[in-house]
Amino acid sequence: MKPAVRIRTKWLAAGIAVAGLVVVLFAFDPKTHPFFPACLFHRLTGWHCPGCGATRAAHELLHGNFAAAFRDNALLVCGVVGAAGLLPVRWLRRRGGQTLGWQLRPEWLWLMLAGLIIFGVGRNLPAGDWLAP
Repeated sequence: MKPAVRIRTKWLAAGIAVAGLVVVLFAFDPKTHPFFPACLFHRLTGWHCPGCGATRAAHELLHGNFAAAFRDNALLVCGVVGAAGLLPVRWLRRRGGQTLGWQLRPEWLWLMLAGLIIFGVGRNLPAGDWLAP
């Protein structure tokens, strides 16, 4: 098998897996179905990690309930909106003849890590209790 065919096969398999997860998340509410995993960090410490509520938020986003999704995990909603906002920019640049790679610069990775930490700490402080799921 040629390398390009193997890469396409891996992307196809990944796409099918993601589509399956989206279908399950759309069909089953994480608030009422216990087969969704609970947050181990929250269970051990009692604190909310940056990902707490993300499954519930994704379910609400798939159903168009943006306010409920924001209440469950504001960081996920802002991240999805930000990513969706970048896609047309990338598409327009590509149409303009500029080639764009999918590489993230280290500064952006550090900025994302800092955002995760600030969000995780902030949602556990009394002033940031509105960020808790």
